[in-house]
Amino acid sequence: MYSNKRFKTCRSFSPANTAIIIALAAVLPVSIAYAQSTTSTIFGQAPSGTTVTAHSTTGFQRHETVNKKGRYKLSSLPTGDYTVTLQKDGQTVDTRSNIPLVVGRGAEVDFACPNDHCAASD
Repeated sequence: MYSNKRFKTCRSFSPANTAIIIALAAVLPVSIAYAQSTTSTIFGQAPSGTTVTAHSTTGFQRHETVNKKGRYKLSSLPTGDYTVTLQKDGQTVDTRSNIPLVVGRGAEVDFACPNDHCAASD
């Protein structure tokens, strides 16, 4: 059947609601982008099976076990200066100090491997 009723398809917004929507649209993308760009990464190669630990001057600490290919990656680290330590069986083998981390850039910290071969032997 045909009806003569007209339906209102659009709501009108008050000036206050419009201002709120515009403010949110302008602020949210900037906040999200800023939140994603406040960390950095330390990565590199070391003997397979060892542990790499990063200590910041502010007390932040993170560790990672080196994989079978002799690679490691410590992600989402707050910016600042770090000391990176290589440990095997709980004993410190080597240390790199004063590693600066800045927003959006990683720092490569490599450790010496026996016969320049970091991967695990099969």
